[in-house]
Amino acid sequence: MSAITRIETDPRRSRTVVYNGMVFVGGMTADDRSQGIEGQTRQVLAKIEDYLAKAGTDKSRLLTAQIWIKDIVNDFAGMNDVWNAWTAPGAAPTRATAQCALASPDILVEIIVTAALPE
Repeated sequence: MSAITRIETDPRRSRTVVYNGMVFVGGMTADDRSQGIEGQTRQVLAKIEDYLAKAGTDKSRLLTAQIWIKDIVNDFAGMNDVWNAWTAPGAAPTRATAQCALASPDILVEIIVTAALPE
């Protein structure tokens, strides 16, 4: 049986869970929510990179991503510009993007990813 490793766990959630060669990074949002979609997306992706590194992997090993945007009509293109520049060349994960009401009105984007550990 594979061990389960939890990174930055509190009573509600773990920021990252590692199990059976897979890394699950929970929903990440920006810390500075005064920024627009590009700034918030950059912050979120930097946090994801940090948690992937803590788990022993990186963005080139991404398998899938789920992205929620507060206003998909106005912010989809800006988020995609940042996402496309960030994604490792030739290693784009599967992805779904949807509009939804997020936990706070100043959150513009939230992203969850799953990655593989190196072999």
